[in-house]
Amino acid sequence: MKFAHIADVHLGGWKQEPLQDLNFQSFKKLVETCINSKLDFLLFAGDLFDSPYPRIEILKETFAEFKKLKDAKIPCFIIAGSHDYSVSGKTFLDVLEKAGFCKNVANFEEKEEAIILNPTIYQNVAIYGYPGKKSGLEIPDLRKIKLNDAPGMFKIFMLHTTIDKAKGTLPIDAIETDLLPSADYYALGHLHIDFQYKNFVYPGPVFPNNFKELEDLTHGSFYIVDTEMNNSLQKIKLKIKEVESFDIEIKNAVTATEQIISCLDKKNIEDKIVLLRIHGELENGKNSDIKFSQIEEFAKQKNAYFLLRNTHDLKTKELELEIEIKDAENIEDETIKIYSEKNPSDFNDLIPELINTLSIEKQEGEKTAVFENRILENAKKILGF
Repeated sequence: MKFAHIADVHLGGWKQEPLQDLNFQSFKKLVETCINSKLDFLLFAGDLFDSPYPRIEILKETFAEFKKLKDAKIPCFIIAGSHDYSVSGKTFLDVLEKAGFCKNVANFEEKEEAIILNPTIYQNVAIYGYPGKKSGLEIPDLRKIKLNDAPGMFKIFMLHTTIDKAKGTLPIDAIETDLLPSADYYALGHLHIDFQYKNFVYPGPVFPNNFKELEDLTHGSFYIVDTEMNNSLQKIKLKIKEVESFDIEIKNAVTATEQIISCLDKKNIEDKIVLLRIHGELENGKNSDIKFSQIEEFAKQKNAYFLLRNTHDLKTKELELEIEIKDAENIEDETIKIYSEKNPSDFNDLIPELINTLSIEKQEGEKTAVFENRILENAKKILGF
């Protein structure tokens, strides 16, 4: 048989419209490649959408592409990922399924201490699936998984999770591959990496999902699996636009604009995604002295497709405050007040709320990942994200 293994499409994920458009172009190229490759079926191993409830424009375009697959008589099998999963179990994947465009293969029942997965049978293939959940909450479940056997069939197990062999140094929970039931092919999603361990495969995202992924991957990918071939895995690269990366150290914010423009002018950036990573410790001036609008206008004049910047590692020298402490209990308020007077900014009004959020205590029995996610979500609300 010959099938495609796809994961982490994240339609609607990018906030910047040009990059959101590239994400969808990658998806369209994937669909076109699959149709031309005369596949038996497609596997979507989670995170088709970046949200359980994507915008209507995203849905309309997605449905149009799935209709092409249906017209080509290529069945699609799918599971929810950590982004398109919802606790209620209701997502727009259900709408795709009811429209006849795909089949959600997450079919399971709990019996005593085990979770029994029932297969979706297609020709001589048994396809099993279990959805990804927020904060890796699917992993305790996966340790209890058993397959309702389908003797004599080629078994595919679809998962959206982290396996121990692929997590590297990431401080996250992972499912032990030795604990998973036996299958002929494990179609994985969730980690945005091109990775293989025995018959466990991550195909990488269909399009890079953030600045770092654009730097490292430059483009998306998926796999076509042909069980009749000795080398059964064929990586398909989804190159839409070239990426040009700049890593620039800045020490003087006042002259930084000219320095950055000079670097851009030395390379051909026409019709390319320009990644501008700026780092260093400022000895003169502050971040706001860098005229990014002027830099973006220069990139536009050079016909760059889009400029994306990252200033996370651009620091100012730490400010040493001399504070006369009259009341030790109010040192925090005094520090904030003096800092705000010397560094006026709208952000200063948010500092007390952020400090209160970071002071939240972990509840009894609350998992660390859930606790960290709760703090992160509260901080995002304060910052307006």
